[in-house]
Amino acid sequence: MMETLGYFATSWLDPYLLLLTGLGTLAGIYVGAIPGLSVTMATSILISFTFKWDVNDALALICGVFVGGVYGGGRTAILLNIPGAPSAIATAIDGYPLAKKGQAGEAIGLTTVMSVLGGLLGVCALAVAAPVIAEFAIKFTSREYMLLGIIGILLVGTLSGESFAKGAFAGALGVMIGMIGLDPMTAEARFTYGSINLMGGIPFVVAMIGFFGVAEALVQLEHVAKTPVKQAVTRVVPAWSDVRQYFGLAVKSSGFGTLIGALPGTGGDIAALLAYDQAKRSTKNPEVPFGEGAKEGLIAPETANNAAVGGAFVPMLTLGIPGDAVTAIIIGALFIHGLKPGPLLLTDTPHLFWFIVGNLTLANLFLLVFGLTGIRVFTKIVECPRAILIPLIIVLSAVGAYAIQNNPVHITWALAFGVAGYLLKRYGFQVGPVILGVILGPMIDSNYRRAMIGAQQNVGQFLYDLVSNPISLVLTVALLLMLLSQLPLFKRKRGRSLGEEKL
Repeated sequence: MMETLGYFATSWLDPYLLLLTGLGTLAGIYVGAIPGLSVTMATSILISFTFKWDVNDALALICGVFVGGVYGGGRTAILLNIPGAPSAIATAIDGYPLAKKGQAGEAIGLTTVMSVLGGLLGVCALAVAAPVIAEFAIKFTSREYMLLGIIGILLVGTLSGESFAKGAFAGALGVMIGMIGLDPMTAEARFTYGSINLMGGIPFVVAMIGFFGVAEALVQLEHVAKTPVKQAVTRVVPAWSDVRQYFGLAVKSSGFGTLIGALPGTGGDIAALLAYDQAKRSTKNPEVPFGEGAKEGLIAPETANNAAVGGAFVPMLTLGIPGDAVTAIIIGALFIHGLKPGPLLLTDTPHLFWFIVGNLTLANLFLLVFGLTGIRVFTKIVECPRAILIPLIIVLSAVGAYAIQNNPVHITWALAFGVAGYLLKRYGFQVGPVILGVILGPMIDSNYRRAMIGAQQNVGQFLYDLVSNPISLVLTVALLLMLLSQLPLFKRKRGRSLGEEKL
């Protein structure tokens, strides 16, 4: 026991490791807040600088960047409706309306506290239930990942206001954009129309910058003469009553985040989406409707995506399977340092496991400190005159799109997606489902084809496999229930029951 505590407290007692963790967390917050600069990009660059370092030093810095970066994406989502990361897409739905009401400081303060809570609960799950969660996650096959992706796409109906059809259309549009490029299995060109620039596909970050950043700037052009809303930053630290009121929701969303994060290849993107949907369905009488500044819609995705960090480490450390893109990079870092993630890692090098647990805990505490500072500076962004802010957003969007691969063509795509996003918004479509489709589409495609190969291209065998496996059966039933819930008959019954409850 004392040995375990010693391993856990390694970063806490070493001033150099303490400094590296703090710097990594602070840098991660600001990297995550800048659209076009992802945590994956930052950690991949860090590997090239730290491969000669001691493994503890490298992990301290990388874990700090990881924790800070996942949280940082929510800041620009709240302030500018531009998610710094895909996992912050759901945050923008209710966070940005709060900023437009002048409550940006309160919104960021509340998300900071709840994000730290979610992160700590995710780390606790990593420490206590790693073998159990990993055993469950390894049972997922291609069929389950395909179903999970489809469910994620269909959830956009609930994220897109009253019209499920518009949400489904936007999600399908995103899937089509995600399919552009060379087929990963046959290397045949899809939707490229003979263009060499489209052969490599369209990075989802470029689409995200266009649909969110440029589109929002074009929408704001219509209101350029309006006086910006002054942001209330007198109370950055959230009220204890709010923390107590939403504590149960935060714990529940953290559970979603941990479980989804432990599924290899998923991460905080799907976790935040599912948590938002769960909060919207389970909250009976929110003070403010979802999509108009509901605090429940802010807390659920932010706690879930931070809890998913701890969950993502579970399959990586116990099975050698990355939970998301960042843990895939960390696997490479461990290999560089002569370590092999997998079942033997916990038995052969328990000190490394408990060092990571202690370092993630420390990074979350740094997140609480750094997350509650600098908010006043950030809120000044939305108080800038639109005549200054809009050109700045477009320039930063162009720089972010170019910086991904130093490709000037990406700037053109970002601007084109911005115009498309503007038109979608004008006709009542939400752009969040488009980005989710871009991200989840390739996952659905590849896993469906693997599942069909496993069924020997036999549709009957494929359908039998769906209902014969308990996990895929549960997901299939959930998918069918989601579709049935959108039928007019069920909607009328649900509306009638809600009316009776109000009476």
